[in-house]
Amino acid sequence: MSDWIPLFIAGVFVLAGFVKGVVGLGLPTIAMGLMALVMPPADAASVLILPTLGTNIWQMAAGPGLKPVIARLWPMLAGAVTGTLAGAGWLVHDRLGSGLLGVALVLYALTTLASLRLKVERKSEVWLGPLAGVVTGLVAAATGVFAMPGVIYLQAIGLDKEDLVQALGLSFTVSSLALAINLASVSALNLSLGLPSLGALAVACLGMWLGQVLRLRLKPETFRLVFLLGLLGLGFYLVVRAMA
Repeated sequence: MSDWIPLFIAGVFVLAGFVKGVVGLGLPTIAMGLMALVMPPADAASVLILPTLGTNIWQMAAGPGLKPVIARLWPMLAGAVTGTLAGAGWLVHDRLGSGLLGVALVLYALTTLASLRLKVERKSEVWLGPLAGVVTGLVAAATGVFAMPGVIYLQAIGLDKEDLVQALGLSFTVSSLALAINLASVSALNLSLGLPSLGALAVACLGMWLGQVLRLRLKPETFRLVFLLGLLGLGFYLVVRAMA
């Protein structure tokens, strides 16, 4: 690993943690997008495991009640695990993984900018939850990002604000563990990146704390708009680079 890459990783995770602290999500999305500029997607995902687990366990544990959230979301979570494991080895293909990551970033940014709000009836969760989970898992297996379409589904089932934040933390925690198993199953989990990953966890927590402090003083919508526009540009760049 080049001498400057650890510094780059630290900067990425301070930024990604900061964004998560302000808007409640986005750490794996922005971290994978930026790290894919300097390393293979499988290595980027290896670095991502600890910071994602640590910050999402924090977010999950801080919610009002975990048992009801698990009881409602377990079909989606099971689907996410199934989809992630089914895509074992997909991240090893660098050009394909980077291109698909770019597509995922563009779709995520566009749907969020468009304020896409779907409503899912409670009776439909029985079949739609597992479907959303499987698709989210397949996207995560190919890109290392587990936001799409899981975040849209969680927003659509009518959770209140605190339950939604906790549900996001739970979903991302389960997906992170499944992705680690995915990478390990094809010997793509780069254990030599354990120290950078541990360092990334520390700076991500620092960034997340700073973001939470700023969230009390800044309108999240303003910062969220800037973040999404930047994410959109980054996604287009990755798609064009993969096609070159």
